[in-house]
Amino acid sequence: MSESNGTTTKKELVNRIAADLGEKKVLVKDVIQRFLDAIIDELALGHRLEFREFGVFEVRERAARMAQNPRTLDKVQVPAKRVVKFKVGRRMRQLVCEGEVKVATTSGADDEAPQAQNPSSGFKASSPPNLNPDSKFG
Repeated sequence: MSESNGTTTKKELVNRIAADLGEKKVLVKDVIQRFLDAIIDELALGHRLEFREFGVFEVRERAARMAQNPRTLDKVQVPAKRVVKFKVGRRMRQLVCEGEVKVATTSGADDEAPQAQNPSSGFKASSPPNLNPDSKFG
């Protein structure tokens, strides 16, 4: 994560994942970009995307409505439009939204044992853990 503004860029993620996997940055960048492009293409077709534990993306129709310009107080017609909605998955909600410190696991048996952090993962101690504990990324 960038120290200056708290934002992690795609480039930083590519660097981190490439280092974790021992793969070339160009390959990792291409895979990530193709994944993002596939998400955009599916949403453009109106499809729903579900990533277990992460969340669900879906396209919804927003109805036309009347709104008010806050400066002039004039009534304005807002046309109908399609918007992308994201519903947070269970694991992300636990780790990000509810601030749960304990790392959730896919099997209930290991819930009591803390998971060791991969020192080569590039994550700082205060960063949230990898969203998939079975992943090769960290």
